[in-house]
Amino acid sequence: MPIEILMPALSPTMEEGTLAKWLVKEGDTVASGDVMCEIETDKATMEFEAVDEGTIGKILVEEGTEGVKVNAAIAVLLEDGESASDIGATPASKPEPAAKEEAAPAPASAPAAAAAPAAPKSNDGTRVFATPLARRIAAQKGLDLSAINGSGPHGRIIKSDVENAQATPATADTPKAAAPSAPAGPSSDAIAKMYEGRDYEEVKLDGMRKIIAARLTEAKQTVPHFYLRRDIKLDALLEFRSTLNGQLADRKIKLSVNDFIIKACALALQQVPDANAVWAGDRILKLTPSDVAVAVAIEGGLFTPVLQDSHQKSLSALSAEMKDLATRARDRKLAPHEYQGGSFAISNLGMFGIDNFDAVINPPHGAILAVGAGAKKPVVGKDGELAIATVMSVTLSVDHRVIDGALGAELLNAIVANLENPLAMLA
Repeated sequence: MPIEILMPALSPTMEEGTLAKWLVKEGDTVASGDVMCEIETDKATMEFEAVDEGTIGKILVEEGTEGVKVNAAIAVLLEDGESASDIGATPASKPEPAAKEEAAPAPASAPAAAAAPAAPKSNDGTRVFATPLARRIAAQKGLDLSAINGSGPHGRIIKSDVENAQATPATADTPKAAAPSAPAGPSSDAIAKMYEGRDYEEVKLDGMRKIIAARLTEAKQTVPHFYLRRDIKLDALLEFRSTLNGQLADRKIKLSVNDFIIKACALALQQVPDANAVWAGDRILKLTPSDVAVAVAIEGGLFTPVLQDSHQKSLSALSAEMKDLATRARDRKLAPHEYQGGSFAISNLGMFGIDNFDAVINPPHGAILAVGAGAKKPVVGKDGELAIATVMSVTLSVDHRVIDGALGAELLNAIVANLENPLAMLA
């Protein structure tokens, strides 16, 4: 029986993607591990490998097609002894092209187009990814796919996984009540009508911008933010940085203030371990290492690559790793594991002259530090005399479900202490 090749979920947040390029054609033979196509997600373009062997009988989604839903059939694979005539009436068909702007919207009562069979779900409602052949064998053996660990790409369940699994009765999915939807705002057509007669350019949303809009809207609506602000005196840090850079010049290493901020935050998470945590829906996960994410602006959006074990790395190692991650982020060459995870993030707009701002938490992180520019300001010294110091304003956005006010203040105080006493960070 022909096997459907489904659009994979290449990251936990992926809901749809663009089939950028086919690397095989109809009639080609593929084996497990062969690269079949390139798929463009909201973050990167990634290769998709075959998990079964056979012959490409039919390509259902043409390259360049956008908005292909995860788990939709994109091609049909023929097993040994099968031919194109065996495909017959395939459950999935090529997706209809996106409606043009001038086309009238379909009536609300119109039936939805037939979709590919839904993937099985685990007891907690999350999708279980398995090849069509694996699903068929599981059904024949009476196996519960949610109880099987997949060994295929990205944890997908393949033929050998179900063949080696012990029979477990499959459980029926329990339908869940749909969450109440937020009140809809004005439609895009209604907004465009407001600007009739005015010159404007309509910019099409790419996958990254759609995901940013959805995730940050969700974050502001569902994460109870509160904000803590402090001023930090940078003179000791700037002097120390200048000395280090002079000594590191022969090695062509130049430390930035941001490198010190990363190190200060990583150490603070170790000094206040209860704040090194993330929200996990029905529980809080307290992390042992300091995995710090840093926002990197790219054309059309941003990445937050994660520097793992930042507390254990030297300033020069952090500097080199951050430069590498930022360069590959701008080229959209980061792998998913390089921008997922972490418990804490840093967003620095100081280089743009921004004095201070409030950053939006990137779930499931517990907090994010918004960093402004350092500027010369009058300060009152310990002896009561006025002096001039370089002062940087920071704001810590905190998820109140994970970190309470006093704990957040303790974390921010630790960050400030590390930055105002930079030599101690090397102890």
